[in-house]
Amino acid sequence: MLSYQLFLLARIILCLLQSHQSLSLQSNTFLLPLSHTLSSTNSSLHHLLKSSSLRSSTRHGRRHGTHRRPPLSLPLSSGSDYTLSLSVGPSSSPTTVSLFMDTGSDLVWFPCSPFECILCEGKSNPNSNSTISPPPADSRLVSCASPACSAAHSSQPSSDLCAAAKCPLDAIETSSCSSHACPPLYYAYGDGSLLAHLRHGRLSLSSSKPNSLSVSNFTFACAHSTLAEPVGVAGFGRGPLSLPAQLSALSPSLSSRFSYCLVSHSFRTDRLLHPSPLILGRSPEVSSIGPTESAFVYTPLLHNPKHPYFYSVALEAISVGPTKILARPDLASIDHAGNGGMVVDSGTTFTMLPEETFSQVSTEFDRHMSSAGFSRAKETEAKTGLSPCYNFNSDRSSNRLVPSLAFHFKSNATVELPRRNYFMGFKSEGKRVGCLMLMNGGGGSDETDSGPAGTLGNFQQQDFEVVYDLEAGRVGFARRRCTALWDTLARG
Repeated sequence: MLSYQLFLLARIILCLLQSHQSLSLQSNTFLLPLSHTLSSTNSSLHHLLKSSSLRSSTRHGRRHGTHRRPPLSLPLSSGSDYTLSLSVGPSSSPTTVSLFMDTGSDLVWFPCSPFECILCEGKSNPNSNSTISPPPADSRLVSCASPACSAAHSSQPSSDLCAAAKCPLDAIETSSCSSHACPPLYYAYGDGSLLAHLRHGRLSLSSSKPNSLSVSNFTFACAHSTLAEPVGVAGFGRGPLSLPAQLSALSPSLSSRFSYCLVSHSFRTDRLLHPSPLILGRSPEVSSIGPTESAFVYTPLLHNPKHPYFYSVALEAISVGPTKILARPDLASIDHAGNGGMVVDSGTTFTMLPEETFSQVSTEFDRHMSSAGFSRAKETEAKTGLSPCYNFNSDRSSNRLVPSLAFHFKSNATVELPRRNYFMGFKSEGKRVGCLMLMNGGGGSDETDSGPAGTLGNFQQQDFEVVYDLEAGRVGFARRRCTALWDTLARG
């Protein structure tokens, strides 16, 4: 009888442990909705394509060190960006802000009054109907002696930062500058910049389900002056101040793995009725795969000594139809100065390739299209900033003549793009046309190469689940129906 009771007790304990494990796994995965800025714009398709191509080029060019900044009279549109909402301030009176989700940067910031935005006319702003609030009432300035201050200022020593904050020398020498605030922060993107003050305060995220995450001592920046940046950014890069990194206090898995699945849109708002799922703490194993979906293929992350927050990978080749084109060598490696590699970026619209590689890809693509009888649409190229474009009827027989395209990353990770991710048909001046949706990122032999060699843009990532697995040091890609994935995860 005693042995049976012990057996029963053991079974109960085992069931409780299994139940607790299941609960922990579920609670360590957190689903957030990403919204697309297209859903709140009235711009024409030509304008959207032109502004997105310009912004992609500017963002990549400034990183790459080859960009000549456009005249300041030309504000850049936000292009194709995804936003998430979060709350800041005391739980009794929180303020909700929508921020661009950006894997290419590592800081969380938002506008705080008084606020001035230079050259922001015509830029999409999901917070346009909201009043910009002062810094959250429960927040406080970060000390110049804080590690967060050093991290925000490119790892400058605390002594230098406290000296800039006018802390007396004797206090610097005795590490007694905690009452002096971190100096104002200058932060630059490929398409804008800002001045901000670093603060600690409460930040919370609400899931599609009735639960939330809250961090009481989150480090963020309050921006009071920006250039062409009317909307804040939730940095998801690899730095210590990124949103995932700061969630590690709640659960290590929230910072070690996350993924998103961007709903395919082709710049049509009627295709954005579903949000795109952003999954924090994503399990590396996905149990069910649909008939049009694929298992994950993984490629290792490359270390960038100058830009450690980038998610850089090695692009080795690109296939156009049956032809495999070797990528320029610097797309597959990063040197000691931080030059090279391909950045996986949620904040850039179109994929940017070095001039030499883009020329080979576009020439081979044009050879296939010309052989199939499609003529060039030069006027569309001028109006959209995309090339090559063709007079193209988007019917089934024409679609079959478009050559396939695939990226080949290190470790035999081949990502075959659906046609709509690299060639888009649309109406232009009453005519049916289609354009290659990759871009020339420059970096020719007459230019000084610096920074990443290429950028994998979010348009090419549509209807793929892209997982950032920092624990294993890799990025994974899997074909998904992102709308169906959202429905499945939201139902739980």
